[in-house]
Amino acid sequence: MSDAFIPFHRPSIGSREQEAVRKVLESGWLTTGEQTRRFEKRFARFVGVRHAVALNSATAALHLAMDALGVDEGDEVVLPTYTFAASAEVALYFRARPVLVDIDESTMNVAPDAVERAITARTKVIEVVHFGGLPADLPAIERVRKKRSGRGSEGPPYLIEDAAHAFPSRIDSMDGRYAGTIGAANAFSFYATKTLTTGEGGMLVTDDDRIADRARLMRLHGISHDAWRRYARGGSWYYEIEEAGFKDNPTDIASALGLAQLSRANRLRAARARIARRYVDELNDLADGGRLRLPKAGNADEHAWHLFVIRLVVDRSRDIDRALPGVVGLPGALQPLATARARVIEALSAAGIGTSVHFIPLHLHPLYRRLGYAAGDFPAAERAYAGAISLPIWPGMTDRQISRVVRAVRSAIGA
Repeated sequence: MSDAFIPFHRPSIGSREQEAVRKVLESGWLTTGEQTRRFEKRFARFVGVRHAVALNSATAALHLAMDALGVDEGDEVVLPTYTFAASAEVALYFRARPVLVDIDESTMNVAPDAVERAITARTKVIEVVHFGGLPADLPAIERVRKKRSGRGSEGPPYLIEDAAHAFPSRIDSMDGRYAGTIGAANAFSFYATKTLTTGEGGMLVTDDDRIADRARLMRLHGISHDAWRRYARGGSWYYEIEEAGFKDNPTDIASALGLAQLSRANRLRAARARIARRYVDELNDLADGGRLRLPKAGNADEHAWHLFVIRLVVDRSRDIDRALPGVVGLPGALQPLATARARVIEALSAAGIGTSVHFIPLHLHPLYRRLGYAAGDFPAAERAYAGAISLPIWPGMTDRQISRVVRAVRSAIGA
């Protein structure tokens, strides 16, 4: 690939993936079928759970998790404001209330003490987002969850893990279990930018038979038999509609791609970790000098490195001479930082480096302002957002490309 432009992301697709998809196309069966069954079984075995239910997105996995746990109108779902739209919007599908909380600025994951303060008698779910691939502090959150009764006599709130960023990362403090396997029901993403991709796709995982059965029923219109069982040799045309379900099933094309990617998952994670180490080694002097904040690394295989987010540190007293994207909606004290961030992104783009920003905190968006949130509500999330820039990190990056990114960052911040 030419060094003229280094994209923010490029999927790692090789001959194994291409051959797997070709076989499905030639098989004559494209929708949910045998490849999906195999993908579910192998994924469940890989992460060490009883059930994996393949879906067309992680959003669907979060939705079906809340459905299976009985989230309903008036319930509350506690989650960090520093996340993508899907994490909170699924609560709104049930007319439940997303209760947004602040983050731990050092990890960019949800702050356990903020979760504890947010739990009320109406809390049905605590939804933990593992930001960037680094597992959140689940031991602390589990202690909070178990000692706070959010649902009266029913017991503590349920835990759902939004592990969209976190495959495959382990939690050393929980006997090396994979992030995304601790909660009652949990969601993984196979979106195009993820370590394991099916283009679009997701997986709900659980050890609870009831949750798995409910998710399998609801992912395809609430009918008693899917198409593969009806149309396969010896299948029956008869089915019954048991619930008003959804259209969340994956294709066998996607599942075949997922199977091929799964066989390479640890190598793909290791490739991302190699890039992260290079970035840390070559930018650490800027962190030591107070110019940048680098992402916190886990131990060994504890970090999936879905994202590598640097955060600018600037003199916030500087005047702003022009408005740039990222300034609107933030408190005035953070506007110089957001302006500096926008200028660095412009400089990186001019140098041929693709970047992104993860994420605009939910409470700054119009939807959540209408729900009563406002700028200033979550200072740690706002500070993190104002200076955040996500650098390219994908398995096929060459040493030359990594060096180009580093040089461009140093030049853009004047170092």
